Amino acid sequence: MNKSKVKVIIEKLANTYPDARPELNFSSEYELLVAVILSAQCTDKRVNEVTEILFKDYNTPEKMIALKKEELAKIILPCGLFNSKAEHILSATKSIIENFGGKVPNNYNDLLTLSGVGRKTANVVYAVAFGGDAIAVDTHVFRVSNRIGLAKAKTPLETEKQLMKNLDKSLWSKAHHYLIFHGRRACKARKPECETCVIKNECEYRGK
Repeated sequence: MNKSKVKVIIEKLANTYPDARPELNFSSEYELLVAVILSAQCTDKRVNEVTEILFKDYNTPEKMIALKKEELAKIILPCGLFNSKAEHILSATKSIIENFGGKVPNNYNDLLTLSGVGRKTANVVYAVAFGGDAIAVDTHVFRVSNRIGLAKAKTPLETEKQLMKNLDKSLWSKAHHYLIFHGRRACKARKPECETCVIKNECEYRGK
């Protein structure tokens, strides 16, 4: 897809979703990190319901580390994969306390050293919490960007690299949220709402 069409798509999505932002509830870098770990294969709505309870008493590394794995797993059970998520959260928390002075690291490479933090989670935290330029490729970003033609990739990593190449760096973080909002509200997985889509004239999927 040529640069001019890419520009039009991003501008239209920006105008359609001017308030596009993370839909996870958090009030600190640490809360965001925990919420993103919990969001794996779980809806933001469900995560927010769980963190509303969890963060009342365990919203800092020092408070979280006092929990046993079984205790944390019981609280986050509704998010699914609760045993592995509890293990990742506690392990990451221990590392934050021991290696980063109790603060969530503010650079991408250090974030990747934390348990349960892959490229997507690191990109989200780096972009949202610290204002870094990054594109986190979740299921929505992967589906929408490849469907409309912003990328032509078979994996999230390939999609991330292509989006980084095709979009201006200053737009990476914003485009991430535009694509998520569009995927949830219009370009849905099973039945995309093509006829009312704001980018139907630019979309390669509809063109085919």
